[in-house]
Amino acid sequence: MRDTRESRLLLVLLIAIAFALITVDIRAGEESPVDGARQAAAAVFGPVEEGVATAVDPVANAIGAVRDSGERHNRIATLERENAALKARLGSEDQTRSRIHELDEMLKRAGAGQYGIKGAEVIAIGAAQGFSWTVTIDAGSKDGIERDMTVLNGDGLVGRVTTVGPDTATVVLANDPDFTVGTRLEKTGELGFATGQGDRALSVQMLNGKAKVSPGDRLVTFGSRGNKPFVPGVPIGEVVKVDPSRGDLTRTVWVRPFVGFSRLDIVGVVVMPPREDPRDAVLPPKPEAPKPTPTVTVTVTPSGSASPLAQPADD
Repeated sequence: MRDTRESRLLLVLLIAIAFALITVDIRAGEESPVDGARQAAAAVFGPVEEGVATAVDPVANAIGAVRDSGERHNRIATLERENAALKARLGSEDQTRSRIHELDEMLKRAGAGQYGIKGAEVIAIGAAQGFSWTVTIDAGSKDGIERDMTVLNGDGLVGRVTTVGPDTATVVLANDPDFTVGTRLEKTGELGFATGQGDRALSVQMLNGKAKVSPGDRLVTFGSRGNKPFVPGVPIGEVVKVDPSRGDLTRTVWVRPFVGFSRLDIVGVVVMPPREDPRDAVLPPKPEAPKPTPTVTVTVTPSGSASPLAQPADD
């Protein structure tokens, strides 16, 4: 295109339209008028993203082996068999061993919580349809994925599904500033609401301003009505800071999430909620504090006088 007055005016007009659409999309949130276009984009570009990821990843197809782990009957045994089959297929390279470990941990969390999950792989970071903290996974409506399903991995809560295409879905991450989830404190059961803070710790508003909270305490999801968008019991993170109580009705604590959002790979979408709230059962056991090594001290006290040597008796 030649650098003419008309081309410059066209460029300015396109930029103005783009910023207007961005503003409308951000202010409208999930009720955005461009949500239909976003879903259409997911349907068009999702297969392309999936094809690229499959081409460069030799183990992408192995994830499908855990996509049918949602049967209630003898679910834990089924997950263990699938995990063993995946191990046999994935080999023993360093990266592969790391992914096997991720699968192990995810299946353990799903088994502990009695969640029926569909396994998926992260194939894109930051969906082209938006500007929030999101990822694209290689599972969609054809795999039974629906909007507002909980997403987890072997560490804990990853996020929730927001947009679904036939073969892919977009997941908004738990550290997104617009992400909010109900929380329950381990053991005490104190309730609160966690909000994403980008690359910083999650901010949690405890409903009880006098709640006893200490660094190291852990939180899980409280759960939603009808188990959407969140099932109960999914680990969220560990308290790292507690704001002083000033007699307010609520209290703010800061929580480091268990999930590393910058290194997501294999995730599971909860397609079947648990029969009962697992409470704290999905949290891994806390490591025991190292026992002190006993120290033995020997004190030698010198004698004031030496005993004379015994003399042999005369015959």
